[in-house]
Amino acid sequence: MEHVDYVYTFGMDDEEVERHLREAMTGVLSLARDDDAYAVPVGCHYDGDRLLLRLAVESGGEKMSFVEETGQACFVVYEATTDESWSVLVVGSLRETTEEFTDTQVNEWFAPLRVFSEAIDEVEPVLYELEMDTIAGRTT
Repeated sequence: MEHVDYVYTFGMDDEEVERHLREAMTGVLSLARDDDAYAVPVGCHYDGDRLLLRLAVESGGEKMSFVEETGQACFVVYEATTDESWSVLVVGSLRETTEEFTDTQVNEWFAPLRVFSEAIDEVEPVLYELEMDTIAGRTT
């Protein structure tokens, strides 16, 4: 592939990584079970100390079986345009939060929950914390 265009990327400093995590409202959560992978867009909220992910849980859904069996999850937020791109990758373990949050807090922190063909009363929003073992940011 002799004539493929390339763009160099560079590591972000801690301030850039934190800014992108704070500004993000959604990202992609990647999970694994045995030899199978599963990735899903989820709402996110970073408060400077912890990364909360909001998952929509439905009865019998495949997502929760992956959540339960994933040892290390991977979460990415990113933006890519023709002029600029960046990404932040966070790896760690998931745990359901036991802390109680008000509906007002959840509505301020997260974009509206996207529901597909399920009835609203069949979908339960659940908050997880991604314990951040490693964080890496790259930018053009």
